[in-house]
Amino acid sequence: MIELLPFIMFLTVCLCLMAGYPVALTLAGTSFLFAVIGAIVGIFDMAFLEAFPNRLFGIMENTTLIAVPLFIFMGVMLEKSKLSEDLLSSMADLFGGLKSGLGLSVVLVGALLAASTGIVGATVVTMGLMSLPTMLERGYHPSKATGLIAATGTLGQIIPPSIALVLLGDTLSNAYQQAQLNMGIFSPKTVSIGDLFLGAIVPGLILVFLYSGYLLLTSQSIKETQSRVLDSNTIYTALKNLLPPVVLIIAVLGSILGGFATPTEAAGVGAFGATLLAIFKGKLNLFTLNVVSKNTVKVTSMVFFILIGAAIFSLVFRGFGGDTLVENFFEELPGGVFTATLIVMVVIFVLGFILDFIEITFVVVPIVGPVLLAMGLDPVWLGVMIAINLQTSFLTPPFGFALFYLRGVAPQSVQTIDMYKGVIPFIAIQLLLLISIWIFPEIATWLPSQL
Repeated sequence: MIELLPFIMFLTVCLCLMAGYPVALTLAGTSFLFAVIGAIVGIFDMAFLEAFPNRLFGIMENTTLIAVPLFIFMGVMLEKSKLSEDLLSSMADLFGGLKSGLGLSVVLVGALLAASTGIVGATVVTMGLMSLPTMLERGYHPSKATGLIAATGTLGQIIPPSIALVLLGDTLSNAYQQAQLNMGIFSPKTVSIGDLFLGAIVPGLILVFLYSGYLLLTSQSIKETQSRVLDSNTIYTALKNLLPPVVLIIAVLGSILGGFATPTEAAGVGAFGATLLAIFKGKLNLFTLNVVSKNTVKVTSMVFFILIGAAIFSLVFRGFGGDTLVENFFEELPGGVFTATLIVMVVIFVLGFILDFIEITFVVVPIVGPVLLAMGLDPVWLGVMIAINLQTSFLTPPFGFALFYLRGVAPQSVQTIDMYKGVIPFIAIQLLLLISIWIFPEIATWLPSQL
């Protein structure tokens, strides 16, 4: 029973989160409670907690994590300054001649918005508010409209520069180094966030292509009313609205991938560029700046508060021998690394119903990451697989986070069952991609190996 305490602690954390308790306080409070109980009965050494100040200082010194508030600021600025709405209307005008033109616009704008915000909830809510009423008016069935918006919103999980990939990249880098140290390699290699961005580009583009292909193949079921005829004035207006944010995203992502800037430096450029775009559009004022700043501080505080709680959880988990227990469990599994990876993917998928990607990144990945990477898995491949897995989990009824976000902004006329039906084809597409990357790892690893 004693040897199972790490798993009991993990299960207790999950139950408390399901009960609605704050994530950071749950992680820290549960860990301290188990540590005190363990110390009283003589099975936990409180000396493990003496490393917490160093962990906290390490978080404060981690310059990579500075990219998080800057990317959040960039995304929120593009959203609150209404630049996203201009993108959608312009894209809809460009595809106005197609039967499924509005749907294609939602996919492409959602992809751009995902690349700029990097936050699933923000993308789903924004796209729901902007496009869902228009799609229903244009004759789209509620299931197709809501399914498309929810699926497109989850692209923020995989399309760089994603906040999820930034956090996952930092965590995987630490796990990769820990795995090598455990193997006796005292000059460990590192995996950068740029490598993970490169690995996620091709899968992200494949998803956009598959979403668009599905929409075109099923366009006969869409009773969309036609928009205005494409002319030179429409093209000029569309390009004027499209080019600035596209150039900004390419500049941010290109500077990281080309090695010209670190993710933190590129995030600073992105935040500054988004502010300039808002100024040039005449959409920036003190009220907007205040809202953007407050939202950025709220999300950033939540991320780092969870990170601190996760640091305490990790120390206590290791103090109970949880890392050794996980390692022994995976080593004894029949099928080796295949079975171990499959179990981890299933667990992460299920946990995605009750935990956000931040909690999974900070709590689950540090536990299983070193073991899987020590078994020979490529860190970039593992990171992309986890990201797509979570993306699918966030979309799967009845507990998918994306469905909850969309339900909150959808009209009452849209039934929840329609949303569930609408996401099924997109879940199938994402599972197909996940299986394809498993069978053909080069989909994720080829591009990083070339640069």
